Amino acid sequence: MSLLKRIPALLAAIVIAAAPVAVTTVVVVQPVTASAQAPEAPKAPAAATDLKEVENPYGLMHTIKNGDLVSKTVLGILLIMSMGSWYILVVKLFEQRRLLKEAKEAADTFWSAGSVQQGVATLKEGSAFRFIAESGVQATQHHSGLMGDVNMNDWVTMSVQRASENVGNRMQDGLAFLATVGSTSPFVGLFGTVWGILNALTAIALSGQPSIDKVAGPVGEALVMTAIGLAVAVPAVLAYNWLIRRNKVAMEKVKAFSADLHSVLMSGKK
Repeated sequence: MSLLKRIPALLAAIVIAAAPVAVTTVVVVQPVTASAQAPEAPKAPAAATDLKEVENPYGLMHTIKNGDLVSKTVLGILLIMSMGSWYILVVKLFEQRRLLKEAKEAADTFWSAGSVQQGVATLKEGSAFRFIAESGVQATQHHSGLMGDVNMNDWVTMSVQRASENVGNRMQDGLAFLATVGSTSPFVGLFGTVWGILNALTAIALSGQPSIDKVAGPVGEALVMTAIGLAVAVPAVLAYNWLIRRNKVAMEKVKAFSADLHSVLMSGKK
């Protein structure tokens, strides 16, 4: 896939990965009613209550603005992991869709041609199936020199198999990154949580005010890191399993084409 075709996938990955950062956490505060203030007069009419939203002083935005270097580094790593995962997912889906489309076109046009050479001409430039077919044809035309001592059947088999494996390797590109993100991002987020709790407890101890309201906010803010790590890991794992399954379906068509091509070439019809 060319660089220009990858730009939409990159933009989509940036938008999806950065979406949680744009969400501001709010806390709903409910004023105390008149009945709660005067329990001795339960029959008195309660005052009207209004719900108002108050910005949460402990949240992701607070971490971004006031966090130390370690916290911001952890957030940056998780953001890069998330962007990379979504980018790879979008790009691989386009590549798999293109390969499946090429498989259908090859089935419709290649096998109805009068010869292998004519069949190759019906396939698009850059097509994986054209690459495999050209590799097989070249193997039959360059069976000389040191390679002349190799059995023709084995020589064509190796050439077609290498081309098929080359296509399979290209389809596997990026999947290792998804597996790495899925297995490591929760621990990256956990490290950020541990670091945030350590800083929060240290600051509380130095302030000399170990009350629950002083502890709950900073510790809760630190736990956001773990949540972000899980939010990065889950899509990566799901995308990895889904792409692996789709790759198997696509490669089954590639292997079937390679096997049929080998049979045609061995029949002497070029």
